Amino acid sequence: MDQTRVQVRPRRRSEIDILPLGGCGEIGMNLMLYGFQSRWLIVDCGMALRQDLPDTPLQIPDISSLATLGIRPEAIVITHGHEDHLGALGWLWPRFGCPIHATPLAAGIARQKLVEQGLATDAIRTFTPGTLFDAGPFSVQSINVAHSIPESVSLLLEVDRHRILHTGDWKIDPHPVLGFCTREEDFTRIAPVDLVVGDSTNAMVEHHSRSESEVAATLEAVMESCQGRVVVSCFASNLARILATGRAARRHHRRIALLGRAMEKMVRLGRELGYLDDFPETVPLSDIGYLPPGEILILATGSQGEPRAALSRLAANQHSALEIEPGDCIIFSSRAIPGNERAVTRLQQAFTQRGARVFSDETHPGLHASGHPGRDELLSLYRWARPSHLLPVHGESAHQQAHCEIADTLGIKSSVLPVNGQWLRWNGKRMTVENTLTLSPVIISQRKRTRKPSNRQNDTIIVLPVVYQADTGQWYRVGRMLIDSQINTFVDEETLGDWVDITLENMTAHSSRELAHLLEDLASHWLKAQLRQASRITIDVVDTTPQQ
Repeated sequence: MDQTRVQVRPRRRSEIDILPLGGCGEIGMNLMLYGFQSRWLIVDCGMALRQDLPDTPLQIPDISSLATLGIRPEAIVITHGHEDHLGALGWLWPRFGCPIHATPLAAGIARQKLVEQGLATDAIRTFTPGTLFDAGPFSVQSINVAHSIPESVSLLLEVDRHRILHTGDWKIDPHPVLGFCTREEDFTRIAPVDLVVGDSTNAMVEHHSRSESEVAATLEAVMESCQGRVVVSCFASNLARILATGRAARRHHRRIALLGRAMEKMVRLGRELGYLDDFPETVPLSDIGYLPPGEILILATGSQGEPRAALSRLAANQHSALEIEPGDCIIFSSRAIPGNERAVTRLQQAFTQRGARVFSDETHPGLHASGHPGRDELLSLYRWARPSHLLPVHGESAHQQAHCEIADTLGIKSSVLPVNGQWLRWNGKRMTVENTLTLSPVIISQRKRTRKPSNRQNDTIIVLPVVYQADTGQWYRVGRMLIDSQINTFVDEETLGDWVDITLENMTAHSSRELAHLLEDLASHWLKAQLRQASRITIDVVDTTPQQ
């Protein structure tokens, strides 16, 4: 008697949608969407700084097509607190209104971003690094990793037998100044994974990234040779670097002042979360003029040459609280982000021209440590996690290609070099490109307008020193302005300086008298918009151009 054969076919594996809207084919502005059965999760929500555009605006991911496609994310997960991973929350989160999952430090920074836009912060959900939670359709296992900001995590995303490792930004640092190490056992425990969505930033770097403890030692050694005032510039989010600078300052008997709002905010947040318990008490900038130069250390933002940042104002002698003098030391404890090299070089040259000594990682190796993995670190992580497939992100095409070549040496497949807007589909074995969205740059101006109502009308006199550059036909502000205004709520010098600088860029005048006349008319209208009141403006333009 014949028996009927029953053939049991394995259940067809479901598919995962992956849609990068930032961070692929570029460095910065990271935003990745993961979808399963029409339910979506966002990982990171970052922005980029556009040094190539006038006034250095911000760029945020273009999400305009999501509503048309019926994509409404159920959650956002932030891997760490850097601007290129959460800086766009204030503009994009209102379009989603979903929960935001972040570690305590990243949650604190995210709250600042929402508050700055006048938004409520009750959507923020805090998780402890290393814990498991649900976000949208995915089960999310957070994994501690070392980076240049504490509480950085990689994410293991699991749904319907899919296991995707989203690395975020990471490195292997056996001796971090703050935060956790990247531990082998945390990744061997989750091995093997199907797909790794991996950081490509340093895939072209052969060597292992430097430890933050090495930077701390170098900072102290460089400071030993400094006689005048010391200015240390680093990313405000690098709390380990800030703490190392504070410890070095204490050992060299220097008082610390903070220069830049971002630095002030991060030090305050770092203290609140217990990361800067060992950081010395700061002194107000207004008091440093009473201290001997050899007893002063200033922590400043603006290491990327941002024209409106504190460090650029200092280099141009336009800061209201401080002037650089010959013999002062400027320490760049950072490295230029790709695209910012020329701006950083110009900034360093400006300090040199003022007689300051400039120290950087290029001239004094060890003053900076990358937060991203070099080739050896990538090989180590992939030996631990044993992925079968790689999707290289966080980098330009050359970085992504180098990442694929590294993975190939371990037999890890990589079939797609993703770019922003590519709708990818992953079935557990193969990655395909289903569609490509058309994305447009979304530019956000950083110029802030402070409106202060007043019913009074008073005269304002501004003494403006300028210099004329004949080869460009342009006038430039130099040094400090003198402002004599009876208006109680007059704009601050930095805001007025911003307006003057931008206005001069687009102005042609054949003499200082003509320049003063043009500026007075424009300033009158601008100040009326700022202050909501009229004021008679007199501008005394002082031409300091050297006579030939």
